[in-house]
Amino acid sequence: MQLIKSKTFNNLAKSFAGECQARVRYEFIEYGARNEGYKALAEIVDKVVYNEFNHARMFYTFIQKAKDTEITNVEIDAGYPFKEKWDIAENFRLAAEDEKREAQEIYPEYARIAREEGFEEIAKLYEDIIQVETCHMLRFTQLYEQFSSGTMYKSDTPVKWKCGDCGYEATALEAWDECPLCKAKQGAVLLNLDN
Repeated sequence: MQLIKSKTFNNLAKSFAGECQARVRYEFIEYGARNEGYKALAEIVDKVVYNEFNHARMFYTFIQKAKDTEITNVEIDAGYPFKEKWDIAENFRLAAEDEKREAQEIYPEYARIAREEGFEEIAKLYEDIIQVETCHMLRFTQLYEQFSSGTMYKSDTPVKWKCGDCGYEATALEAWDECPLCKAKQGAVLLNLDN
């Protein structure tokens, strides 16, 4: 079967569009975190943004391999989430939901279809991306729980906190409000994501 005539081709186009949209939605979260003074939090989200860019790039690469001539337009019909608001904690919860849906519903189905249509390499791509989207879901869930419960800068046991601006480190139950060395605000503290 030719890729360009398959369901897999359409799924690649939907996946490309979905990853591009996720990237921009997460850039909104990053923007909000930065504007509210959570620099270290914004940096964590920025890593997910870059992951989404690369997922889109991989899907686009397969789309371009579908035909030797230029593909001028791909008609797709799919729903995409527009749930995020300008609330950091809520956006983490919603992003976790979106990542869960991709990892547990959408991409497993697309991998199954690709394999049935004989596109093993594309099925493997989906399966590899499922692993990453699952990590994103867990990270966003963790950020939501810590941010909404007020425990992002607190721990039940002493942990090492590090200033993202100057590198100062201290072990304590809570991160400082202001870095003792460079006076950066708490939002520059590299977060305790292991509790």
